[in-house]
Amino acid sequence: MGNRAAGPVVDTDGLMQVGVVAERLGLSIRSLHHWDEAGLVSPSARSAAGYRLYTEDDVNRLLTVRRMKPLGFSLEEMKQLLTSLAILDDPDADPTDTDRARTFIAECRRRAEDSYQSLQQRLTWADEFRYLLADIDDHAPQ
Repeated sequence: MGNRAAGPVVDTDGLMQVGVVAERLGLSIRSLHHWDEAGLVSPSARSAAGYRLYTEDDVNRLLTVRRMKPLGFSLEEMKQLLTSLAILDDPDADPTDTDRARTFIAECRRRAEDSYQSLQQRLTWADEFRYLLADIDDHAPQ
């Protein structure tokens, strides 16, 4: 794997390079680049050489996206959720925007619950199938 230093490489300002973030989150660098180019989660800074540099807050936003992706949320919905979360964190946000943000977050939660239940059912079926195949294999003539 080359001559990599042990542990994450973080510059003196606490900013992490894209490769470190990708490894930490179990994502590809390509995914992080795509999400940046799509305007979903952009790094807070760039190095003098133009490398993407991420803060801990950036990483937390990326974690939110990583959690939403397997549940079928679109990039636009991910953007809207991140925007809604930022609105809730803003003490000066317009109350109408805050209400819309809360409504959207509640809808995302409902969808996440539905997706979770569906995935749980699929895992149960997968377990049943694995055991069925194991039982067949155990009883098959050698």
